[in-house]
Amino acid sequence: MIYEILIGIVLYAVLFVVTVQNSRRKVIVLQERLDKIRMMQAQQEAQSQQSIAQNEEKIRELETLLRKLGDENSLLRLELEEKKATLYYNNKVAMLENEKRQQAETVIFSSDIYHRIQECLNGGRSLSHHDWTALAEMVNSIYTGFTEKLYSLYRMSEQDYHVSLLIKVRVQPKDIALLTAHSKESVASTRSRLYQKVFGQKGSSKDWDDFILSL
Repeated sequence: MIYEILIGIVLYAVLFVVTVQNSRRKVIVLQERLDKIRMMQAQQEAQSQQSIAQNEEKIRELETLLRKLGDENSLLRLELEEKKATLYYNNKVAMLENEKRQQAETVIFSSDIYHRIQECLNGGRSLSHHDWTALAEMVNSIYTGFTEKLYSLYRMSEQDYHVSLLIKVRVQPKDIALLTAHSKESVASTRSRLYQKVFGQKGSSKDWDDFILSL
């Protein structure tokens, strides 16, 4: 009897330790995921018009300092030149990304794959494997690293990824259901589930849509 009690205590202790470790692991994974999201948001902020304007002001300030320095203090001059070059490069990248995003709707809606999507909707058909590949290539050409960002946050199923791609090109939920050969309820459930998995809290299907459109 005592032997059985001791075994029970040991098993309980082991289960308790495993449960605590799993909980800690989940917290760590969630924290890492949220950190990645914050980095993505910071990157988007760095590409904003306000950030570009702030960098341009800093560049002008550095140019003024460099003129005042003249040929004196060559080490400081090199440091200032490096800062100026970095700001200039960051602005160039930001402006190129902004230009792509500003032209995104024109590029998307005039693309062959978007026309193919409309054909499938009119014919009541889902997209083929070739269509999904073409859609992913088009989205990533406009929104740099879109697929990589998604998979860095959560190990998505094919359906999860396809739904997110269609959200990104502004396809309506009812049409997403047809193109993925799933019900409207399934598509809504996928979107709200993805938000909860990525952010660690309940959210609506629209919350996921808004996040995808922000990437």
